[in-house]
Amino acid sequence: MKTSYPILVFAIIFLFFIQAAGTLVESIYILDLMNSNLDEKVLGVLFFFTPILLIPLYKKFPRGLVWISFAILLLARGLLPHLNTANRVLASGLSTFAVLSLFFLLLEAKPKDDVEAKTGLWGSAGLGLAVSLSVLLRTVDYGLDYSLTPAGGWVGWGLGLCLGWLLTQLEVGSEAASAEKKNGSVTSASLGLFLILTLAWFAFSAPAVIARWTEGSYTLIVITISLFSVGWVLLSLNRLQLFEWISPRGLLLWNLLFTLCLTATILAHRVPFPPTPDSAPVVVTTPGLFAQILLALTLLLFPVIFLDMRLFLNQIRNASPAPRDLLPGILLGSTALVLLIFAHIFTNVWGYIEPVSPFFRGKFWLSYFLMTAIVTLLVQRAKRTESAFEKISAGSFHWGWAVLLLAIFLVTAVTALPKERVQVGATDRSSLVVMTFNTQQSNDDFGKKSFDEQLALIRRASPDILALQESDSTRISLNNNDYVRCFAENLGYYSYYGPTTVTGTYGTAILSKYPLLNTRTVFTYSDQDEIGTAEAEIEVSGHRFTIYNVHPDGSDTAMLVFAKTLLERSKDKPYVIALGDYNLRDYEEAYQLIDGVYTNAWVSVYPSKISADGVDMSGENRIDHIFVSPTLGVRNPIYVLVPESATDHAVHWAEIFWENP
Repeated sequence: MKTSYPILVFAIIFLFFIQAAGTLVESIYILDLMNSNLDEKVLGVLFFFTPILLIPLYKKFPRGLVWISFAILLLARGLLPHLNTANRVLASGLSTFAVLSLFFLLLEAKPKDDVEAKTGLWGSAGLGLAVSLSVLLRTVDYGLDYSLTPAGGWVGWGLGLCLGWLLTQLEVGSEAASAEKKNGSVTSASLGLFLILTLAWFAFSAPAVIARWTEGSYTLIVITISLFSVGWVLLSLNRLQLFEWISPRGLLLWNLLFTLCLTATILAHRVPFPPTPDSAPVVVTTPGLFAQILLALTLLLFPVIFLDMRLFLNQIRNASPAPRDLLPGILLGSTALVLLIFAHIFTNVWGYIEPVSPFFRGKFWLSYFLMTAIVTLLVQRAKRTESAFEKISAGSFHWGWAVLLLAIFLVTAVTALPKERVQVGATDRSSLVVMTFNTQQSNDDFGKKSFDEQLALIRRASPDILALQESDSTRISLNNNDYVRCFAENLGYYSYYGPTTVTGTYGTAILSKYPLLNTRTVFTYSDQDEIGTAEAEIEVSGHRFTIYNVHPDGSDTAMLVFAKTLLERSKDKPYVIALGDYNLRDYEEAYQLIDGVYTNAWVSVYPSKISADGVDMSGENRIDHIFVSPTLGVRNPIYVLVPESATDHAVHWAEIFWENP
């Protein structure tokens, strides 16, 4: 059983890297989101380079550095869920430094009294276990990593203490460098390791990411990734000879197909945005069969990343590099990682970081293509030596692994199943409560995570229809947290995510107590943020209501195009509810166009724009509106102001009523 210790060590290290790196980027993004620009806080990405600070000491104090790194990691990772956003930058940065340092310090570690380090095997299986654990932690908490929430903080401490005990069972120390210098292979292999870890972090450790790219079945995606990940660990432990069947050409072909399928999967959901104000809007509906086939192929092929991890680790192991030989690879890998982070984020904020970011508009696919294509080139470049894949006969398989892996998969699969929806009557209703909520990716006006407060506010209003803006948090800039899923599952609502993350919008999701019909997203001309309006329909008491969740932004021209498109698309609908963050005041032309056709919920009850209890919405800050068809009545409109709204916007809801025939 002791031969399994390194697998568990690598699994915890990889899992902690994914969590620490994700929290670091998220925390920097949230703080800069408050200012809508980059400032000195972005220098926090330099934590990815900090492992090089220890390289001069690797040879003299390997064991001491391991325990220093572990102590930093245990404390920083343990405290992470309980800190505010500013302090999370430091804690996650220190965790990133410590976990990367541990990874490189342990490349030649092995269980005590073991003859040879099987680094490639252990690291490959460890990555599979780390991905399956990450999927589990995110599935049990409906799209959030349970261990990064205050309630689940004990998981981080527990895994950290487990890591500490496992380290006591390993021999740590650098072996003599190989007489044959292979610095080039060490550098390329180190770059490959960084790219594999980055790909696992960006996508496969959080299946909700892929579900939001593709509008695919969340349950099937989660089950597939979990099954293949635990299956890889099982295969690594029990059927090692199978790896010898994979030729260099076969591995290269596998990587090439994975690169093509992953890139094509994303491109299949790319939107040709209207290029001019006169261009027709683009309507996106349910993905076609071809897009679903590409998704299935991507999921079937993704385990190649585990085999690539094994190849790159063995390259480094075979070279037996001196500590200084690791320096170029760590610098190159860290640089690539940081550039990929910016490339990914700039696809969403392309209108704000000129002159660089506009290039990335519509190029969400680019960072994934670069990662997988470079890995494919590195695999092709790697020379297949006799020990590139260790020739290890299958040993005795401990039953404890079977229990652990089966438990991980079963819990993941069960918690990924659709939850029961709230039961409401669809007949004999004469009113609906509708609510618009710009959640600012579930952060309040001070940059503090406010999911629980927002959920409590929604429960207080108990809306039949809930429109969320700035809900596109299933991206690395928000640590891949799927707050839409979390809201929907906690409330028991049906949901439509709206424009996918591939399109680079800020999210217009629709949640409902009633099944959502004919869901689609409409894109209009934009020159700063992509303008994607989510549309859906519901049936209540024999009436068909059309819901529009809006979040336009940009120049006056873009706003006018949006307003005219909204009116054109809704003109033949008998019951319209158009709500959201309009970014429009009542003196602006686009607002007046809409107000000339539809009824503003607040103003229809309070013409002075000041409520009976003194809530004054007559100023500049009233940009979140509910508009309804003139045939619908409004009562009890409410605004909850900042900071009670737990976001940076006022939250608005109202009761919409009608007369049944």
